[in-house]
Amino acid sequence: MVEFLTDAQIAQQTELKPIREIIAQLGLEQDDFELYGKFKAKLNINRLKDKPADGKLILVTAISPTPAGEGKTTTSIGLGDGLIRIGKKAVIALREPSLGPVFGMKGGAAGGGYSQVVPMEDINLHFTGDFHAIGAANNLLAALIDNHIHHGNELNIDSRRIVWKRVVDMNDRQLRNIVDGLGGKTNGVPREDSYEITVASEVMAILCLAKDISDLKNRLARIVVGYNVQSEPVTAGDLKAQGAMAALLKDAIKPNLVQTLEHNPVFIHGGPFANIAHGCNSVIATETALKLGDYTVTEAGFGADLGAEKFIDIKGRELGRKPDAVVLVATVRALKMHGGLKKTDLKDEDLAALERGMPNLVKHLENIRQVYQLPVVVAINKFPTDTPAELDLVIEACQALGVEASISDVWAQGGAGAIDLAEKVVAIADQPSNGAFVYEDETSVQEKIAAIVTKIYGGSHVTYQLAAEREIRRIEKNGYGHLPVCMAKTQYSFSDDPKKLGRPVDFEINIRDVKLSAGAGFIVVLTGDMMTMPGLPKVPSSEGIDISDDGVITGLF
Repeated sequence: MVEFLTDAQIAQQTELKPIREIIAQLGLEQDDFELYGKFKAKLNINRLKDKPADGKLILVTAISPTPAGEGKTTTSIGLGDGLIRIGKKAVIALREPSLGPVFGMKGGAAGGGYSQVVPMEDINLHFTGDFHAIGAANNLLAALIDNHIHHGNELNIDSRRIVWKRVVDMNDRQLRNIVDGLGGKTNGVPREDSYEITVASEVMAILCLAKDISDLKNRLARIVVGYNVQSEPVTAGDLKAQGAMAALLKDAIKPNLVQTLEHNPVFIHGGPFANIAHGCNSVIATETALKLGDYTVTEAGFGADLGAEKFIDIKGRELGRKPDAVVLVATVRALKMHGGLKKTDLKDEDLAALERGMPNLVKHLENIRQVYQLPVVVAINKFPTDTPAELDLVIEACQALGVEASISDVWAQGGAGAIDLAEKVVAIADQPSNGAFVYEDETSVQEKIAAIVTKIYGGSHVTYQLAAEREIRRIEKNGYGHLPVCMAKTQYSFSDDPKKLGRPVDFEINIRDVKLSAGAGFIVVLTGDMMTMPGLPKVPSSEGIDISDDGVITGLF
């Protein structure tokens, strides 16, 4: 019986190169970075400011995720290694993991098998402290709001209409709805409140979309924290909070440099979720990679209906460009789940279930090619249980649509398992393409939402709860209607019902609430039962995580 190593064991058995050598591979000097120990470094963002970002941009996205797994980060890392193996100068740009999923159900975000970024333990835990800095800046603003009210409330903030939440980087359902400020006059004003997970903080989004320190401060100042008694917005700038918040973020804004198992450079920076936020790593990290490599491989969270749409419509507007090529990751296992199989039945060949699940892949391809108007390659992330007949079925279905497909075996082989994928990606990335937004800036908020629902999700119409309609009117009245929208929706389905797998049709999307993120520069639209503070499962991953007496961590994945 073959004994497979865990991701952690594979990572721990790899001899890492000192980060100084990775810096040299990029053609940079030691003074361009600040070292965080032997294997991590942070970029001095001012050193490359005038260098053009003219590399090719490759976006890795996926079909609608399932508990069977898709392996988008693993594919991104393997593709980057594969591009270098075929002689291309490639740089990878990824998001940082959140502690919530690490200790919850989803696990970390450092890849898997022989397609990982290292040191994986550090990356999946505290890393360089970016998330803690983001949480501190967020919570400083929260404290300043309540402190202002306590000391006379010169801005006439309506304590019933404070929209700024405190955050913590952990899945903690107990904090979803709380009452605070109890204990008498000296302890604050009692009010209903709630927490969000750090990755849902607007500060996280701002950090990921800011171009430099000056832009960071301007965006922080624009944050709307609540409304005064005249129903006018009150901002972080009104509280003079932006300078101190930016000071807390002075190191967090610098992208982190690490390496793959094959000793290739990776920038990891920022980590918003794509189901409740915009789901992309930082503009600074992506632009840095584009400046240093001929090809930049980056990913967008969850499926192409979420992360890829937000990458194009939100981050693309900030970057001033769209991807040159898209890689759509799919697995036989996930497609069989979309075809109605249970996770326990996926190991057996079932061509009928696979055929039933294919419409999910087809819809994502239609979106990429017809709506986003971008060239695409399908990466079939190979699992040991996949049969030749199943793999052939997916390849033939893609070919029938005029789309190239490649079997990606990066989990088992690293970059060597992505040679064919890399060659096919280069072939389409080197061809001219323009790409398209899903909607234009000048359309109304409801028109933008309708465009996403009908064009990308395939829904028939949109319904609104009264609170959402009211908030949209307020947003447009206050002059924010031109901003793009950031849909908060289940990742498991094109619809807002996670049980509707495959390619549902003739469904409505219900808009429960709308939230302005003026500093980030978008409007968050909450659908269905989506919440910004996840909970832990019955058996959280934390139960399997441990550390030995000599400091070796086990149980991370």
